[in-house]
Amino acid sequence: MSFAPVLLLGGSGSIGGQTARAIRAAYPDLPLLIGGRDLARAQHAAAKMGGAEGIAIDTARADLGLGERKISAVVVLYKDHTLAALRFAQSRGVPHLSISSGVFEIAPEIASFMHAPGASAVVLGYEWLVGATTVPALHLSKAFGQVHEIRIGALVDEQDVGGPAVAADFDHLHHLLPAALTRRAGVYLWREGDEAKGTFSALDGTKIPATGFSSIDVVGLATATGAHSVLFDLGMGISSSRRKGGTFSTEIIIEISGLDQAGQALRTRNAVVHPGGAAPLTGMSIALLLERLIGLDGKPPVAPGLYFPYQILEASHYLTRLAEEGGQLLELPLL
Repeated sequence: MSFAPVLLLGGSGSIGGQTARAIRAAYPDLPLLIGGRDLARAQHAAAKMGGAEGIAIDTARADLGLGERKISAVVVLYKDHTLAALRFAQSRGVPHLSISSGVFEIAPEIASFMHAPGASAVVLGYEWLVGATTVPALHLSKAFGQVHEIRIGALVDEQDVGGPAVAADFDHLHHLLPAALTRRAGVYLWREGDEAKGTFSALDGTKIPATGFSSIDVVGLATATGAHSVLFDLGMGISSSRRKGGTFSTEIIIEISGLDQAGQALRTRNAVVHPGGAAPLTGMSIALLLERLIGLDGKPPVAPGLYFPYQILEASHYLTRLAEEGGQLLELPLL
């Protein structure tokens, strides 16, 4: 079965490259359009990817400058303040996935969906690394009869800086981020100042200074599990692999507490690790979402609706792909 090209907006950056590689690994014949304002840069990136075409995008035009060219899905890898790509995807009835908005600025996208709920699948891909926290956490939560608390600690190695688009998105979020959205004792609140500061233990046990982060993971996990307390802390430093003398990696520590299926107290501690850092794990997540959104795997495409990534990604398939890339979901000792 042949598919129209997937449009990657901002695809010439590091995450775009990782996404293309992840797609190519499973679907080498899927055509890609690498869209950007700088045509030469987009064409250069496309040439390196192979099987891709670089094109200039004009967000002032309703068709983005594509005319009547068919597209199977739109992926936005930078903060699209205009929502031009979302309007285009809805007008064509194709899935839309964006990954760079903060939890405090998604109202425009939700409003666009509410006015055209049957147009296409719209994925709010703002979970940490586009599902790398929520999918494993929800998989782990199945051991619980009742989840009381989920604590997430994401460690970004200081050498894992990504490309300029990633840096610009983080600058945007840190500049505007009001405080850290948290659920505590059943109430959503915003941690700020000293209350937002904390630590968590990395994979090797090292204490990592961290700051509360307003990730949409908090509301997704709280809603999906019923947990009364969900906290997300973000730390930057030396990853455990680099501390051992190797290359940097990305780590996500997931601690869950509650009751098991028999009503007894249960607490687990696990880590999601990818040896390539944040960008390859993000690219893998995007590729797996595209696989389901447009039916690359031979199953029916995802129906129009508003989705979190974890509502589309199947945990066992996700973890299998993670292992194929050298990543792991590890069980850690309790501290």
